[in-house]
Amino acid sequence: MNGRLRTPGVDRILMVSVIALVALGTLLVWSATSHRIDLTGGDSTAYLKKQLVNVCLGVLLMVVVMATDHRWVRIIAPLVYLASIGGLVLVLTAGTTINGSRSWIDVAGMSIQPSEFAKLAVVIGMALLVAERAEGRRPHVGATEVVGMLVIAGLPAALIMLQPDLGTLLVLSATVFGVLAVAGAPRRWLALLAAAGGVAAVAAFAGHLLKPYQVDRFLAFTDPGLDPRGAGYNTEQARIAVGNGGLFGQGLFHGSQTRLGFVPEQHTDFIFTVAGEELGLIGAGVLIALLGLVIWRALVISALSTDVFGRVAAAGIACWFGFQAFQNIGMCLGIMPVTGVPLPFVSYGGSSMFAGMLAVGLLQNIHLRSTAALPTRYARPVRQLVSR
Repeated sequence: MNGRLRTPGVDRILMVSVIALVALGTLLVWSATSHRIDLTGGDSTAYLKKQLVNVCLGVLLMVVVMATDHRWVRIIAPLVYLASIGGLVLVLTAGTTINGSRSWIDVAGMSIQPSEFAKLAVVIGMALLVAERAEGRRPHVGATEVVGMLVIAGLPAALIMLQPDLGTLLVLSATVFGVLAVAGAPRRWLALLAAAGGVAAVAAFAGHLLKPYQVDRFLAFTDPGLDPRGAGYNTEQARIAVGNGGLFGQGLFHGSQTRLGFVPEQHTDFIFTVAGEELGLIGAGVLIALLGLVIWRALVISALSTDVFGRVAAAGIACWFGFQAFQNIGMCLGIMPVTGVPLPFVSYGGSSMFAGMLAVGLLQNIHLRSTAALPTRYARPVRQLVSR
C-alpha cells in the first residue's frame, strides 16, 4: 500500500502568483492606456479588452501544455524549435519594423513576435539534448554537449541579431548561460563563454556593428543628460514617474506622468513605471515579490524534478524570467540600458503572454510528473515542501 502512486495537484503558489501578476498587469495596462486617445481612439477600455483576450488565450495554452502527456512534450520539442526558427526567418522576410526592429509578423489580425517563443524553444531544445545524452549513459556534460547546446542557441540568436533585437538577445544569452550552468557544463567553458561575451560586446560597440539608436541608448544609460530630449528621454521620464509614487503611490488611474503620457511605451516596455507611480513603493514591491515567487517555484520544481529534461528546462525558465524581469525593471529605474523587453505576465502584448503561459504550463507539467512518480511515503513530504 505504501508503494502505490498518487496524483498530486498543481503547484498552487506558482499558479496563484501568475494569476496575481496577470491581474495586476491587466489593471496597469488599462491605467496606462485609458487616457491615451492617440492609442485607444476614444475607447478607454480598448487595450483592456485586448489584454483580456491575450490572457484568455494564454491560459488556454497553459492548460493544454499542463494536460499533455510528458512523453508528447519531449516528442514535440524539436517541432517547437523548428517552428520558432521558421518564425524568425519569416519575420526577416515579411515582418513589420517597429522602433527600428523588424520583429513582428501579422497573423490573423494579431502582431506576433517570434523571438518571444524562441526563448522557450531554446530552453526546451537544450534540455532535450542534455536529457538524451544523460539517458544514453553519458551523465557528464562535456565539450560535445556544450557545443551542441551552443549550436541550438546560436541559430535563433543569429536570426534575432539580424532583426536587430538586442534586448531579446541579451535575455536569450543570459538564459543559455544559466542552462549550461545547471546542466553541469565545465567551469572552464562557462568562464570562456563569459569572456567571449564580453569581447563580443566590446567588438560590436567599437566596430560600429550596432545601430545608431542602440549606441545612443547605451550612451544615455551612462549619462541620461547627454541627450535629454532624445535617447535619454525615456530614462529620465521613467525615473520621474517612479519617483512620483512615493511610498503608497498616487492611486490607480491617477498617476500624473501616466495620465499625461510622458513615458513612451508605458503599457509595454515601461509598465513598471505605472506600478511605481500609481501604487508606490509598496505596490511595486508586491509586484517584484510576485515575480520572485514565480522564479523561486521554478527553481523548486527544477530541484525536485525526477528527470534531467525537467530539471534543466525548469531551471532555464527560471533564468529566463529572472533576467528578463531584472532587465525590464532595471531600465525603468535607470540601472540597466533601455533595450525594449517586456515584463513577464505584466506588460501588454500577446506574444510575451503566450510564451510566458506556455512556460508556466511546462513547469506545472514537470511538477505533476515529478511528484506523481514518487511513492506515497515520499510524495507526501515532497508535496508539503512544494506547497510551502
